[in-house]
Amino acid sequence: MDSVADASDLIIGIGDNKARKMLAERAASRGARFTTALHPSAQVGIGVEIGQGTVVMANAVINTGSRTGIHVIINTAATVDHDCEIGDFVHLSPGVHLAGNVKVGQGAHIGIGACVIPGVRIGEWAVVGAGATVIDNVAPRSTVVGTPAKPVKREGAPQ
Repeated sequence: MDSVADASDLIIGIGDNKARKMLAERAASRGARFTTALHPSAQVGIGVEIGQGTVVMANAVINTGSRTGIHVIINTAATVDHDCEIGDFVHLSPGVHLAGNVKVGQGAHIGIGACVIPGVRIGEWAVVGAGATVIDNVAPRSTVVGTPAKPVKREGAPQ
């Protein structure tokens, strides 16, 4: 495929954040146009900004004043409370709950059923394990698990 300029608007529905980023950049360089997809049962509050290429799945909720970057996945029944900022290429797995004013850095992946308390920062390309309860900031490129969430590894660091 040399050009996608004549194609319909696209969404890249790949759950792997790095792969989604690579494919989005490749498609954009070939003239792709991206759209958003909101499931009919999703609830989006007043003043919410949703970036191009973003998918909001069934029963997801994004509350007032929140903002997503581009190519974000907000999966089934995930909730994003007021004034959250979700970076580009983030994946919020099913049942994730972000309290108000949470900031999620580019490429982060928050696992199924994880909860994040108000005002916490999740660093770029960080991973939050399934079912984790995040009560402290998460460093970029680190992985946290458990309740309360604790670091288990950091990219490039010894394990």
